[in-house]
Amino acid sequence: MIKKIGILTSGGDAPGMNAALVGAIRTGYKLGKEMYVVYDGYKGLIENNFTKVDEHFAEDKMAHGGTLIKTARLPEFKEEKVRQLAVENLKKEGIEALIVIGGDGSYMGAKRLTEMGINCVGLPGTIDNDIASSDFTIGFDTSLNNICDAIDKISETMASHNRCCVIEVMGNHCPDLTLYAGIACNADYIITCDRPLDEKDLIKTLKEKKAAKQDHVIVLVAEKQLDINELVKTIAKETGWDTRADVLGYIQRGGTPSAMERVNAIRMGAYAVELLDRGIGGVCVGLVDNKLHYYDIIESFDLERNKHEDLYRTFDLIK
Repeated sequence: MIKKIGILTSGGDAPGMNAALVGAIRTGYKLGKEMYVVYDGYKGLIENNFTKVDEHFAEDKMAHGGTLIKTARLPEFKEEKVRQLAVENLKKEGIEALIVIGGDGSYMGAKRLTEMGINCVGLPGTIDNDIASSDFTIGFDTSLNNICDAIDKISETMASHNRCCVIEVMGNHCPDLTLYAGIACNADYIITCDRPLDEKDLIKTLKEKKAAKQDHVIVLVAEKQLDINELVKTIAKETGWDTRADVLGYIQRGGTPSAMERVNAIRMGAYAVELLDRGIGGVCVGLVDNKLHYYDIIESFDLERNKHEDLYRTFDLIK
């Protein structure tokens, strides 16, 4: 029976990570475990930077964005000798299991540690929603709300000046933030990996909106698709719209996690401890149809990403 469980956050920070800590820690103590937090992600494992916490840890930070226990990237963790040092440090402290909150890269580290004798469960912590084993990741809902808030404000200025704005949205090759925001904010055009730029169609659409005397237009572009500054020049030249570019950047990642974010993160954190209590490791947790599931980490990499054809259809219908 596992007695001591550690928790770390890895990769990019995401709102809701602190709520996941609360869910895991409270559940752990309810089940008679000793709970530890690891600071600075996998880096903390090799630097012995972990400590035992009480059942109230992170409660007063649950409504805060980011991660209370910090995060860092450690490419060297791919090396077995580096992971071996982490395992030795954990065993010295008697920590037998680990909850890893992060993305796909973090999941692979969790799988390798499981193979080396430290049972691990991964939780999907990333604003990008790019983990196929969960309908929604920890951080996505809050980030989407941040994006919508920013677009709404930008739209007011664009309307005041009869302008077009091309806005770049985060997502790391995943289109979900752009697609959902496009629907929620009534964007005029979206460009994603699933719907690449069709320059002729874009120009035609924006010309039609100008002819209809629409007072502004919003074009959303998922990051890593194209150079939005070059697109701005093309739009201005071909359509006559006074056009601006805006990269939202890190404002998308911070802020108070939404109520739904907190609920889902707490559920996932609690479920991870329950799985470890049952001796289950090398798996990742996901929300599918609002129900908690777990998948072997390696098998989860082969799951097909939801391409949201229904949402694209909705976007087209409301344009």
